[in-house]
Amino acid sequence: MPGPRRAGGYRPHVTMLAAWLTAAILPGFLPVAAGPNGGEVLAGPLPGTDRPGYVYLPPGFSALRRYPSVYLLHGMPGSPSEFVAGAGLLSWADGAISRGTVPPFVAVMPAAGTTPRYNGEWAGPWERALVDDVVPWIDATLPTIRRARDRVLAGLSAGGFGAYDIALRNPGRFGVVESWSGYFAPLHDGPFKRATRELLDANDPRLLARGEAPLLREDGTRFFLSTGPFHSHWFRPAQTTAYARELAELGLPVRLVTIASAKGEYATQLADGLAWALS
Repeated sequence: MPGPRRAGGYRPHVTMLAAWLTAAILPGFLPVAAGPNGGEVLAGPLPGTDRPGYVYLPPGFSALRRYPSVYLLHGMPGSPSEFVAGAGLLSWADGAISRGTVPPFVAVMPAAGTTPRYNGEWAGPWERALVDDVVPWIDATLPTIRRARDRVLAGLSAGGFGAYDIALRNPGRFGVVESWSGYFAPLHDGPFKRATRELLDANDPRLLARGEAPLLREDGTRFFLSTGPFHSHWFRPAQTTAYARELAELGLPVRLVTIASAKGEYATQLADGLAWALS
């Protein structure tokens, strides 16, 4: 599997000690990129998925402390590498952690679909893989804080839809939910290609928020939405603004960020969203 592009702060290789520690912590995973302050991204098999996923371990990672966890869902078609090669997770996370802006955290980036050409949704088998397999495995394997309020689910574009759909269908599992340039209605693709109205309604974040609002308020679930300029016929910034308004009207804590320029919009949304989630 090709790793992310080399960029500023990436190392061309890892030491024998780092490789040994990786094998001990996450069997089957290999380091693929390193950040400027000692954070590292590892690639390997995540349970329930068909393609390799990524895991970010922060600078000074230690099995003797507990970390909040962030789950990042990529766009479609796509792969977890977009968060490292395109959205700048490593450089932002390493810098923010080293400056003390956010606490050290673990980030998990699973892959949806059986191939990189998958152009469906984070739903059906990919929802079940995340909720039933990946999250429990991470909590059992890494020293994460095992409570919802310290677990973040965020996604980019189709991953933004997936983050809201999955979190709202599984209330009490994630304490913060984020969409970066996402949409909020199920499309007729992937597991929804021949879906009934009943199935589409059961995966509609607008309907789910209304139905689960009392429990979400009780749990203190927080919501973040961000949007850059128009970038596809499926996504329009006004959809994000309208959905943020719906959540606020339901009495749910929500933050909306709009970005005027397309330059660096995904890196900006990642930085703004995770800084808010982890504060």
